[in-house]
Amino acid sequence: MASAKGFAKAIIVITTVSAAIMELIDTSIVNVALSDMSGSLGVNIEDVSWVITSYAIANVIIIPLTGFLGEYFGRKSYYIASMILFTAASYMCGQSTSLFELVVWRFIQGVGGGALLSTSQAIMFDAFEPKERPMAAGLFGMGIVLGPTLGPTVGGYIIEHSSWPLIFMINIPIGIIATILSFTFIERKENEGKKKDQIKIDYTGILLLTAGIGCLQYVLERGESEDWFSSETIRYSAIIAAVGLVSFIIYELSIDQPAVNLRVLGNRNLAFTTMFTFVAGFGLFTSVFVYPVLAQRVLGFTAFETGLSLLGPTLAGVIMMPIIGKMMSKGVTPIPFVIVGFSLFTVYAFMSASVSPDVGRGDFFLPLLVRAFGISMSQLPLINQAVVGLEAKDYAAGISLNNMIRQLGGAFGIAMANNYVSTQYAIHRTDLVSNMPAGSPLLTDRLQQITAGIAQRTGELATAGQKALGVLNATVDRQAYFLAYLDTFRLVGIFFLLVIPLVVFLRVKKKSADETKAMMKAAAEAH
Repeated sequence: MASAKGFAKAIIVITTVSAAIMELIDTSIVNVALSDMSGSLGVNIEDVSWVITSYAIANVIIIPLTGFLGEYFGRKSYYIASMILFTAASYMCGQSTSLFELVVWRFIQGVGGGALLSTSQAIMFDAFEPKERPMAAGLFGMGIVLGPTLGPTVGGYIIEHSSWPLIFMINIPIGIIATILSFTFIERKENEGKKKDQIKIDYTGILLLTAGIGCLQYVLERGESEDWFSSETIRYSAIIAAVGLVSFIIYELSIDQPAVNLRVLGNRNLAFTTMFTFVAGFGLFTSVFVYPVLAQRVLGFTAFETGLSLLGPTLAGVIMMPIIGKMMSKGVTPIPFVIVGFSLFTVYAFMSASVSPDVGRGDFFLPLLVRAFGISMSQLPLINQAVVGLEAKDYAAGISLNNMIRQLGGAFGIAMANNYVSTQYAIHRTDLVSNMPAGSPLLTDRLQQITAGIAQRTGELATAGQKALGVLNATVDRQAYFLAYLDTFRLVGIFFLLVIPLVVFLRVKKKSADETKAMMKAAAEAH
């Protein structure tokens, strides 16, 4: 498949990036709507969180299979069918009237959305000459960064001005336009979708992957709310995940036509790239999770205000991606970018860990700008490195594995953050309460001030004292959570700091001019 030219290339870029953004927005847009959903559907917050869990499980199962599914059905056909499935499921999510119905359609939406990430990336890479692919990585990276950030912003605006079904319905016009553009402008590969008779479906591998990765994602998504291994469901899910994944790896490496080609991880560069992609996903999704929760739970920002505070710095950072892509296209090594990116993430984490409780929305601009530049510096080289050194026929497998690892990194990061916040909250609350002994003059004076204020506002002297205790308890809770979130930022910063020295393993043996020319020719012929 020849690379696209001019107008066709521009349309392919717009279509694939839009599809990736749409898929990634839906990983975070629901988070700000859970309260509205629970009220509308008559269920509690814990139950309605299945709307998030079902989508994440479907996503992480289907992403590593996209290479196989694209080859079996034909990449263009699979891509368009997935886009139609995602769009139709979005409509059905918006029309759902029960939690069960909504969860089922969210899972189906996740199945369709899985292809919109890896397959979009592969199609975009095909639209560029091999030497231009760092630029393609830069453009695609813009979508990967913007998606999770736009979710809370768009979701917050919709919840403030409309109702939760609209967060799904906005996908419909985008999905329809993207489907039409894909059908019109994306070319089929030679013999695409005509090799079904030569491809044996790996049912065992698919089943083991579904059980292993699905249960792992369930443990990570639901572990905190179900008190981890004190829950029988979590224990059984963890066992199935461990057995399923080990069996999956052994089985996939032992057959000729695996559903997921794990042999590509024998490429040293891809193996280390996936490790750093895990870390980058950890940072990207954890920061998108921890900051908004801190802003809304402790600092009193609305969902929309929180999204806006993220959006400006992120847009500024995203502008860097095409610039970095251009530099890498000219032969600049990716190693310095990754080192600087991870270093900036470390700086962001420690800057965020040093804010005061009375911080305003504008005070977060500089830390979030540092975060945005850190993401741009780290994500782009890793997106490009996923295919460096691979044969053209292995691109789809490398890309899909890399994207799956990013999603898992995010899931591990959020699970870690949730657990660490809960642990640190309990520690800080105990410390705060122990420093307020009964009869303390300062405590007595503070309670009297609060009681007098309540009595003056309400005129209810009898209940003012009890309400004052409630206010004081809420203040202690707020301060304990505030300190816990700052601790979590520090932990993320330490994590990135410790990982930076390992970047040296990303080094790839420099190819001769003849080897590079031959590789580019082979890639062009294969695509």
